[in-house]
Amino acid sequence: MTLTLRDLLARRGDPLQLVPMTGEVGLDRPLPDPEVASPGLALAGYTSRFMPRRLHVLGETEITYLNGLPAPERLARLTTFFDFDLPVVFVTKNQEIPAELSDLARVRGIPLIKSKLKTAEFYRRIKPILEAAFAPRTTLHGSLADVYGVGLLFIGQSGIGKSECVLDLVERGHRLVADDIVQVTRRSTDILIGQGHELAAHHMEIRGVGLIDIPALFGIRAVRQQKRIEVVVQLEGWETAQDADRTGLQTLETTILEVSLPRVIVPLNPGKNITVVAEVVAMMHLLRYSGVDVAAVFNERLIRKMKEKQGVREYLAEDYE
Repeated sequence: MTLTLRDLLARRGDPLQLVPMTGEVGLDRPLPDPEVASPGLALAGYTSRFMPRRLHVLGETEITYLNGLPAPERLARLTTFFDFDLPVVFVTKNQEIPAELSDLARVRGIPLIKSKLKTAEFYRRIKPILEAAFAPRTTLHGSLADVYGVGLLFIGQSGIGKSECVLDLVERGHRLVADDIVQVTRRSTDILIGQGHELAAHHMEIRGVGLIDIPALFGIRAVRQQKRIEVVVQLEGWETAQDADRTGLQTLETTILEVSLPRVIVPLNPGKNITVVAEVVAMMHLLRYSGVDVAAVFNERLIRKMKEKQGVREYLAEDYE
């Protein structure tokens, strides 16, 4: 996904309050880096560790510093700054822009944009926009549902019953996020957000019935726009489900966009209530999240009981009376 300055200018609600000062210059150029920073010592002439690909912000400190320099020195410092191929320069707090800054930006073809926001507020608003635009993303074949607040991603071969399972969950009061195509975006280091394709718009394909509109049938409360993916539920045929866990002690994982997620393999056979199983998967995840591991607790209790019985047998074995 690419992001341009024109995209920032066109954002709904104008969250950054941007005003281009160099016209159409550079507005359609893709931004190369999600990092936004002050040029710092580069304005003082030290450029050894300067990162030109970042989006540069001149706040009140930088503009006051430039205005305090003699005109020839200010021009020299700004010339050194604009010798780099800068993607954009923002000036915050609706400050008056030095003439040398505007002239050099136009000559070098570097967009100069003013914001009415204070510098700290500008950083606070632009960082999540850039992180979302530059976040790693992929597209998966599956169905995503919100079950008791847990994002369950159902995967499996085509025709295995993913959509039917999610449809049954919706009928039981849970919420559909995406069916068939799930667009996954990684936020921060370990959070995966899933959402549907904009053209699908919460439609589902049920074989033998065709396309159905979930909000129209079940109401707007039956869907949500996006959800964090927390557990992957892999549906497999009974004959091929070799790794299905029977105790809960075995921890399976899968990796999506370099993020590890717990994976549950559910073998399917005729008459199996997969919907209830999915609800239990969600509730078990909530239990583990709260610190309760049912399988581990049961295993510890079983081992303790076996040790107690072993101790009684050893005691009786030494009784010669």
